[in-house]
Amino acid sequence: MADVPPIPPLPSSPSPLLLHHHHHHHHVVAPPSSAVNVATLLLVTVAVAIARCHLQQKRSNEPPEPGPRWSPPTSSPSATEAKDSSRSTCPRAAHHRHPSRPPWDAPRVLRAWGDPTVAAEGDAAAPKPEVKLVTGDGGYVLEDVPHVSDYLPDLPTYSNPLQDNPAYSVVKQYFVNPDDTVCQKAIIHKDGPRGNHFRRAGPRQRVYFQSDEVSACIVTCGGLCPGLNTVIREIVCGLYDMYGVSRVLGIQGGYRGFYACNTIDLTPKSVNDIHKRGGTVLGTSRGGHDTTKIVDSIQDRGINQVYVIGGDGTQRGAGVIFEEVRRRGLKVAVAGIPKTIDNDIPVIDKSFGFDTAVEEAQRAINAAHVEAGSAENGIGVVKLMGRYSGFIAHYATLASRDVDCCLIPESPFFLEGEGGLFRHLEKRLKDNGHMVIVVAEGAGQKLIAETMQSMGKDASGNAMLLDVGLWLSQKIKEHFKKIKTTINLKYIDPTYMIRAIPSNASDNVYCTLLAHSVVHGAMAGYTGFTAGQVNGRHCYIPFYRITEKQNKVSITDRMWARLLSSTNQPSFLSKKDVDEARMEEERAAKPFDGPPSNPKVASNGNAVK
Repeated sequence: MADVPPIPPLPSSPSPLLLHHHHHHHHVVAPPSSAVNVATLLLVTVAVAIARCHLQQKRSNEPPEPGPRWSPPTSSPSATEAKDSSRSTCPRAAHHRHPSRPPWDAPRVLRAWGDPTVAAEGDAAAPKPEVKLVTGDGGYVLEDVPHVSDYLPDLPTYSNPLQDNPAYSVVKQYFVNPDDTVCQKAIIHKDGPRGNHFRRAGPRQRVYFQSDEVSACIVTCGGLCPGLNTVIREIVCGLYDMYGVSRVLGIQGGYRGFYACNTIDLTPKSVNDIHKRGGTVLGTSRGGHDTTKIVDSIQDRGINQVYVIGGDGTQRGAGVIFEEVRRRGLKVAVAGIPKTIDNDIPVIDKSFGFDTAVEEAQRAINAAHVEAGSAENGIGVVKLMGRYSGFIAHYATLASRDVDCCLIPESPFFLEGEGGLFRHLEKRLKDNGHMVIVVAEGAGQKLIAETMQSMGKDASGNAMLLDVGLWLSQKIKEHFKKIKTTINLKYIDPTYMIRAIPSNASDNVYCTLLAHSVVHGAMAGYTGFTAGQVNGRHCYIPFYRITEKQNKVSITDRMWARLLSSTNQPSFLSKKDVDEARMEEERAAKPFDGPPSNPKVASNGNAVK
């Protein structure tokens, strides 16, 4: 529809009757001369009413304009008896607002909109997200998460059922202060900015869902990881025991289970002992993300809380689901729990299952050490998980102290010549008579690609890696055959054994805290977030922050230096490699650099170009 030309202001508001009939065509007939003044006024009134309604309808159907937009002020607490007064009085939580008027009385709250176009069917590439930032004194920046009241204003709130739960009656201050945030960086300079913060996780005094209206679902996607069943169990038990929710569905087979598989009812009784088993009782898969079909299923089933457990690709898909839910105006909370055995999700301290993976990896390293030490010139090669990040290999090597060389994707290596891998192997065999090599699955892919053909991508879009363990074992055998030295090499690949075991005690506790945190957030009305631990405190993190890049081992910090000292291996790095790595880490360590294609934010709340 073409833009309506400017209309002179009305002396009074148009009548409801005119507003209701704005979509009909109006034909005005010239009145007799005795009623010219009255007719003219009526004509102007009708024209203005039609024009304004058409313009309002047009604007409501258009996506928000890109660029920064102020979050308007909250409505008065007296607007509804059930409104949470703590939100309207909190200076840093004043972001749950109706996006209709600029907040001239509430500076320092910035909302930057991205392209709201919904991804096409089957495409899990998320549109640019809405970024909610609150700035304060001293360089304080709160990267806030969305809330259902952002697009559904004036929702009623209810008392949290936890206040009547006898199990929590002993807790002194159980409800989280709405002003609490968690700092992303624990160490700052006294004269430096306070840096980025995230909203602290935990139960709120007021919730946006009544217990009997909640219909929740849980889905697991991607590869297996120790602790998946524990997270499922604790979400179910948390909803039942803490909030009295009685309807929780399990989506089978990953994202495609929303529209291609049956659901199962989950109760505390049915999930009672699943934490003792590996894998996931719901089943999992890669791919299958069809935004329209998934949200249609959510809407048809009457689901209003969606809990998504998976890695960065899964969380990116959850972000797309949230955007579609918001576009449709559904009262649905979409929340995630990050899952990656490689520990490659940024911002959070670690992902669940990582401690278990490191512990189990040591068993394989110990076996390789026994095999190598029991033979003349014995070499044990252990391949561990780590597609793009070598954390498992790194920490398992440090914990074992039996490893002579650790190869990870972040640290390129070479085979021949001075300072190369083969020279190091020759020296260790000469000194000790045996050695152990740990290699992450993503290490040395460029070297392998020179001799082997690429294998394409899997259903999740991840590059299918060539087997570095077999390739490296073969290269080592060829080298020592060339120099006429007999070796005994044993190759161990425990990858699927590590993925399939149940989580250990430490991860079980961690999974419980993550599950309870995400339940508290969804019940409080937060959506479009993932729950994670930052500096030892659980918080709510926007989806875009955990999908914009990957967490990698820093090869210029003390932890990697400790490994080099333990293994006595060469760094394999030139001065140029070290300088480039340090520059990249310094760039990534800036207090706030904003998500890709979104504006940075200054301390006064204005966008910075």
